[in-house]
Amino acid sequence: MASKAASAAAAAASKYGALWGRGYETFTSRRILSVTGTADHATTYLQGLVTSDLAAEPRAPREEGMDNVHTLSGGAPVDDGSAAAAEIEEEVPVMFTSKMRSTCFLDHRGRILTDAILWKRTLDDANDTTKKQTTEYLIDVPGDTADLLFEHLKQHKLRRSKIKLADKSEELSVHAVYGTLNAEGAPPGYLAAMDPRHPSLGMRILSVGDEIVNTDSTNTDDENTTDDPTSPTPPRTKRHHHFETLMNTHFPSTPGTYSVLRKLSGIAEGTELTSRTALESNQEFLNAISFSKGCYLGQELTARSQFNGVVRKRIVPVMIVDTEMEIPRPWIMAGMIQELGQEGGMEKIFGEKAKELELKGYVPPPLPKMSAAGAGSVASMVMGSVNMMPSEEEGGNPQEGGSTEDGATGSNDVDATGNEEESKKLQLAKLQQSGKQLQSEIAEFAIPGAPIIDKTDGKTIGKIVSTPAPGTTVLLAQMRLDRLGLLGNTKKWSFKNKILIGENGTKEYRYLPYLPLWWPEIDGATGKEKVVEEEKEEEELDEL
Repeated sequence: MASKAASAAAAAASKYGALWGRGYETFTSRRILSVTGTADHATTYLQGLVTSDLAAEPRAPREEGMDNVHTLSGGAPVDDGSAAAAEIEEEVPVMFTSKMRSTCFLDHRGRILTDAILWKRTLDDANDTTKKQTTEYLIDVPGDTADLLFEHLKQHKLRRSKIKLADKSEELSVHAVYGTLNAEGAPPGYLAAMDPRHPSLGMRILSVGDEIVNTDSTNTDDENTTDDPTSPTPPRTKRHHHFETLMNTHFPSTPGTYSVLRKLSGIAEGTELTSRTALESNQEFLNAISFSKGCYLGQELTARSQFNGVVRKRIVPVMIVDTEMEIPRPWIMAGMIQELGQEGGMEKIFGEKAKELELKGYVPPPLPKMSAAGAGSVASMVMGSVNMMPSEEEGGNPQEGGSTEDGATGSNDVDATGNEEESKKLQLAKLQQSGKQLQSEIAEFAIPGAPIIDKTDGKTIGKIVSTPAPGTTVLLAQMRLDRLGLLGNTKKWSFKNKILIGENGTKEYRYLPYLPLWWPEIDGATGKEKVVEEEKEEEELDEL
């Protein structure tokens, strides 16, 4: 029974990429804003301000294929017809709820003010004699854009007397649990649901019940954050303590995980999105935009971009490496695909197996596709945090190890004494040292807004959006899609690239972009999701 349950759980996880390790986190920098109204007043008010459709059921995140980190061992997704492959059909359903959805708030120009997660709940008011149902939306918003959003909400409330706005950041608390796809059966006083943008971001939890505050016996000497030790413990502190006590017996505390996880997943938020357009920020891929709802503030630019425009740049995760570092195999393979074309690249990479893989429907992506866990593994290898990837003799890809085309070499030499083990330790120590130095450099130069300049022609090909994920050189950047080989046919991405970071940057680096698993296939003519003919016909019939 246990084996069957484990395989079923693995099957469910495979639909959304590899999950992050188990753990939980309490968010101290996020804020909770409240919009309350009787009947449908709160829904009507927000419907005109958000990009998602509150009158429709939110879509579940897109199911995915295999993480392309499988290429680290030179393989490709192949259904071998084994019992294990058959057993994967028994999938555990990942439940999503209409009570929580991702969304964005736009300004009058159609540019993003902030992203947010909307929770919807019904309140029972014993003092309400009208017997009308009261609906509350709790807006889980990044702390750096909360004040901006609250002023925006107040500005557009106008004379709506049946709408109440409040900042409940000090009354409620928000948390996340990682390494699970089961959000059912939340304890009393809690709301829980899988992150609507992508389940790999974890289960989102809101502590809302009054019983938690009333029953928690937090030690005021240890937990009180006020100057007066005799003053009552703040409600949010009580909620933090209650949640941590509840979770400690099941999951380890992993503070800071979300910051790493979302950047490895390629997801920007808060001020990283402010003043950008929704499509350039991939919000349509994250189920935050409805293109079929009625009018809302900022809709014109978003709709025009979707139906008439070309998206020429998008936010993507990018790993920055030194020019002397060996290029990880997924990017070598992607470079070959872009340089030689699909057929030529497949033949060079897989040899005689290329035709077999092609017949089985394997289509190599123009850039590596990775889950957050897969990207984290590669980043760790590059930084020397874990063992290096296997060499050709150990079953690796023929293109890995040895000398790359631009002169970077692998590290398979044995020292003069013939002590191979000591040589490997020495090489790993050097790699770790160079990794730390690289992290320090990137943290200093790669600040939000800094340009990424192609050394070949001196043109700006992107701009830094976020600081690097802690412990890595992976950051978010808004990149020109043509320079990634994703738009048009005039430019190709090369693993031999050299870039400068910042207006006054002088040191050369390489940029290794990758596609998060939640990205769809990109149409090379529009920079938007590629729609197959069957789907186009269905959409046309729906419109009729």
